[in-house]
Amino acid sequence: MSDTFPSPTIPASSRSEVFVGYLDYFRARIIDKVGQLGVHDQRASRLRSGWTPLELVKHLSYVELRWLEWGFVGRNVTDPWGDHRDGRWYVSPDETADQLLSALRAQGERSRAIIETNDLSTVGRPGPRWDGADPATLERVLFHLLQEYARHLGHLDVVVELADGLVGE
Repeated sequence: MSDTFPSPTIPASSRSEVFVGYLDYFRARIIDKVGQLGVHDQRASRLRSGWTPLELVKHLSYVELRWLEWGFVGRNVTDPWGDHRDGRWYVSPDETADQLLSALRAQGERSRAIIETNDLSTVGRPGPRWDGADPATLERVLFHLLQEYARHLGHLDVVVELADGLVGE
């Protein structure tokens, strides 16, 4: 995981390294911000949409799982929507912050392995993730993951600021 923003002025050996750098950075920021919140603020929502920081962490783990493992690689995943219940994100009362943050870190390592062992132009395997559409290339999947992470990190910035007043990346 990286605490250094992968600025466009920092040399990268490949486009894949750029994607990995941004994903690692966004993931690290999510983990850091949620880890700094108290237990109550990790499980409480401050937004009308109702999601909590821990639900966001679990959601992002599943987003990577769905797009890279279930979708791109075509791995059989028993419950690819395990972050949802009754039409919204869900974390059970017995799931801890440490467990969910560790799961996000572990998912990041599995994602990195997929990215580093495939060319960006490789097309994903056909399967249920694509819902009947042609599978996307790894590059398109990674663009999607980056926008998802960037958007949700922005949401989390607002939640953390509302919870404890801290601002910034």
